[in-house]
Amino acid sequence: MSLSNKMILLVEDNPDDEALAIRALRRNHISNEIVVARDGVEALDYLFGTGVHAGRDISIKPTVILLDLKLPRIDGMEVLRRLREDKRTSLLPVVILTTSSEEQDLLKSYSLGCNSYIRKPVDFLQFTEAVRQLGMYWLLMNETPPV
Repeated sequence: MSLSNKMILLVEDNPDDEALAIRALRRNHISNEIVVARDGVEALDYLFGTGVHAGRDISIKPTVILLDLKLPRIDGMEVLRRLREDKRTSLLPVVILTTSSEEQDLLKSYSLGCNSYIRKPVDFLQFTEAVRQLGMYWLLMNETPPV
């Protein structure tokens, strides 16, 4: 899979945070396709080809999922739990990208199988740098298992 074929699934309900993340990726010349899901239901529908995404080719999977925890309808923890329980998505890299600094969220995220846990920096320049490093690592350096 070439770099240009690698897609990011951004699961974020806050439009400002969504715009900030996309802007930070683009500012760092990460021009890969970014699919946005604005709640947990939409994310699961996209990944499993159900609901509004019924009929989508689910063999096309994101290279990495950037998952917020505080989501409407189904929260990020439940999304992560369902991804890890299903053979089709159990190995997809999931990075928790959240404002939560609660230790229980950190522990639960790792116990459910997240691959990384990033607290969103409040400062835009720090956020941009964090997203740049995320993009470089998950899209360029990391190798994912064949699916």
